Amino acid sequence: MLQDLLTASTLTFSPLLAVVATNAPNLAADPTPSLLKGGGPMLWVILLTGAVGIATFIERLLHCHRAQINSTEFLNGVRTVLKRDNVVEALSICDATPGPVARLVKTAILNRDHGRERVREALEEAGLVEVPRLEERLNLIATITQIAPLLGLLGTVLGLIDVFTEMQRAGLYAHVGMLSGGVWKALYATAAGLAVAIPGHASYNYLVSRVNSIVLDMERAATEIVGIVTETNGTKSA
Repeated sequence: MLQDLLTASTLTFSPLLAVVATNAPNLAADPTPSLLKGGGPMLWVILLTGAVGIATFIERLLHCHRAQINSTEFLNGVRTVLKRDNVVEALSICDATPGPVARLVKTAILNRDHGRERVREALEEAGLVEVPRLEERLNLIATITQIAPLLGLLGTVLGLIDVFTEMQRAGLYAHVGMLSGGVWKALYATAAGLAVAIPGHASYNYLVSRVNSIVLDMERAATEIVGIVTETNGTKSA
């Protein structure tokens, strides 16, 4: 009896499966053109959004790579030069070293003759300028990560609207072949939105961690350079 039931089910759904298979995009042969053609306009919007996100991530990644230096080694070199009272060479080292740490150290050296408190104030002011530079365009990646699933959901809704429009137009003569285009459009949009959002979220968190690491280096360097400048000025006065 069970075998008869399976046979009857197979005979019933075989025509339906055949129609879906016939009208489904031929992804095995040439996936990219079929995907782009069947995804609808929202797929292009999602792909454009993803391209902007990738470009922004690469630019920020390179910026963080240039900004992060070995602050301990850098400060040791500056300390050695300042102990010899060679301020010009210390400033040259800061100018030749990229990143916010070097700019903070240069600020401290330039304000070394105005007292410890003034050096701290100058470092705080410089820090308020440097941190926004590190965080620049991170909000763009966060925005792309948040709206990509919503764009995918919008594409899904538009695909379902196409499905029901075809059903209403065809009435009793509607069949799977007429509806599969809208269904594929909905699925493509959902998949594309998630494909942009998931790595976007991971890349945003990674960049935030890099920025936090650089900020910690800046704070550590600011504390050390205040002591170095104070020490060298005290030695010079004595």
